[in-house]
Amino acid sequence: MQFLYPFFLWGLLAAAIPLIIHLFNFRRTKKVYFTNVAFLRAVNTTTSSFRKLKHLLIMAARMAFIIALVLAFAQPFFPSKTGVGIKVGGISSLYIDNSLSMQNELDKKTYLDKAINKVEELLLSFPQGSQLQLITNDFSADEHAVGNTQQIKERTTSIKFTHSPRTLEQVLNRQKNLASKHNSQGGNQYIWFSDFQKSTAGNLSKLSLDSTDRLFLVPVQSKAIQNVFVDSVWLNTPFVREMQVNQLSVKLFNTGENTVENLPVKLLIDGVQVSSTIATIPAKSSTVDTFSFNIQGKGFKKANISFDDTPITFDNDYFFVLNVAPKIKVLHLSGQNTAGKYLPAVFANDSVFAYRNYAASNVDVGLFKTVDFIILEGLPIIEGSMKLALEDFVKSGGSLMLIPNQSPDLSSYNGFLSAFNIRNIQDKKSITAEATPLAEPVKSSSFFVDIFDNSTQKEMIQMPNQNAIITWQAVGEKLLNFRNNQPFLTVSMVASGRVYLLGAPLDVQFGEFARNALFVPIMYKIAAQSVVQEQTAFSFESNTISVVLDEVKAEVNVRQPIFTLKRNKMEFIPVQHLVGNVLTIELPKANQLNENQLLESGYYELLLAGKVQKVLAFNHDHKESMMDFYSVSELRNLLAQKKNIQVFDRLDDADFVSTFKEQNFGVALWKYFIIAALLFLALEIFIIKMMK
Repeated sequence: MQFLYPFFLWGLLAAAIPLIIHLFNFRRTKKVYFTNVAFLRAVNTTTSSFRKLKHLLIMAARMAFIIALVLAFAQPFFPSKTGVGIKVGGISSLYIDNSLSMQNELDKKTYLDKAINKVEELLLSFPQGSQLQLITNDFSADEHAVGNTQQIKERTTSIKFTHSPRTLEQVLNRQKNLASKHNSQGGNQYIWFSDFQKSTAGNLSKLSLDSTDRLFLVPVQSKAIQNVFVDSVWLNTPFVREMQVNQLSVKLFNTGENTVENLPVKLLIDGVQVSSTIATIPAKSSTVDTFSFNIQGKGFKKANISFDDTPITFDNDYFFVLNVAPKIKVLHLSGQNTAGKYLPAVFANDSVFAYRNYAASNVDVGLFKTVDFIILEGLPIIEGSMKLALEDFVKSGGSLMLIPNQSPDLSSYNGFLSAFNIRNIQDKKSITAEATPLAEPVKSSSFFVDIFDNSTQKEMIQMPNQNAIITWQAVGEKLLNFRNNQPFLTVSMVASGRVYLLGAPLDVQFGEFARNALFVPIMYKIAAQSVVQEQTAFSFESNTISVVLDEVKAEVNVRQPIFTLKRNKMEFIPVQHLVGNVLTIELPKANQLNENQLLESGYYELLLAGKVQKVLAFNHDHKESMMDFYSVSELRNLLAQKKNIQVFDRLDDADFVSTFKEQNFGVALWKYFIIAALLFLALEIFIIKMMK
């Protein structure tokens, strides 16, 4: 037998008090004179013996009462079977996994509910005075405090599902850091209640514990469950075109061990089904399905992929936003003595484009940040601030097309284009009476695939006769070239931007390209590819997101505008930072929301002064959808070399709490000594009342 609080044993000295009282009876005797002395002597002898026995019994009962009471305060116990047990001086840190995978159900209860119930039951086993902490995936400020069993139990009632899964290494590091603030001597205990999902658990070999600390793993799980989720969604064109056939590709993943056959999958836009398909997904693999759809109306449209896949339903809808027919901002910069009549005819009269034309010598380079596509036509020299601004424009994702001057400064061109790995630009001097026909393009290439329809794929194309004034070392893709394989139009990828280089001016004296049937669709395609696709959806895993906004409305008369996010009746102000037209938002954790507020997949309106600036779509991270968990045997094998880590059988085992108590708390005896003290007190009262 051992004692949790052995210093209380000093109280056993108090057991001597009844003995001292018995030995030194300070009651004064009083003489009484009677005539029949012999009779009184007999009575006195009998009474004195009885009284001595009574006093001895009372003394023994009092001493036993004090001893039992002192031992109860010292909290005796039989040591645990393991011989280690929970240390009272250490911190007992409980971790409850509240990630989305804990929404799985077992016996009509979610894993999270079952874990909370077992934690509340386990709290009753901790001795009085235990220092307890409660950790969840929220990593909130409340977790810094140490509390008693009642305080921890109250906190379990406010645990909600969170969109932020944590690796087990992150959880352990947080527990160790928080525990060290209250107990730096070691001897801490960490207890985990989790489904131990493989996709979010991280590398278990990196779990590192101090030799005096202990870690207990309590799996909350059943068998692996089959689940289908949307891995990714992308458009097959740079943007959605109004009143035309658009194509959307969807990658579906099956986590189960059986093939999913004939799964109906729907595409909905603004709540209306516009397309559907039947998907068959191999076991533990993925498939890509394509949706064709037509849409009316410009602007942002709420879209989602939907299917019915039970019993896991939290990821059956994937939400995203489509921007239909966005304005393509084109900036046309002309050199001196450049007619420039062909490009305005292409872009100026089409509502798809926001076209502006400036003389290159008068343009404000600050405009470059506001456009998608810049065309330089007829500039003999490219230098100075324009050169630097164009380089920044391309490297930040813009598209640039250079149509040379008829007498270009080759030194200036080489200096400018070398920043984009386009080198060895030379004067071709090949203008002759008869121009050379261009070679037919590769119709199946990604650039021309949607320029030529099925009916023209095999037809011969009337290619323009063309001269070139420059030649260069082609880097990237040749879109058009001469029959001798010399380049005429190339595209080079630079970071996320593109640089298009044409071999001659558009004037008719250099050839027929600007009047050929290919010219307009090629320029349309170049402009379309210049549109940087906006992110259609965001993941809750990215706690910080960035959104490109239109110019903030001038009527908002505040120094720093405050944006809010709203979904249905829920509205909150996220942490935010606005630089130029880029808004950075930090998503709140589950515990930072008000009561009855929960971040769920769906559409959120970005509001400024009550006006919708943008519609954002959020989805839960697909790692949560991978329904593959570490089994008890796998955990034990992986952690076999770590002697201070113990893996229990599944939490739903009926005797989990009693087994945990027996192995780590031992058998507490203080309750029995309390009962004994009460019995001895009752015995004393009985002796006093009954032995008269």
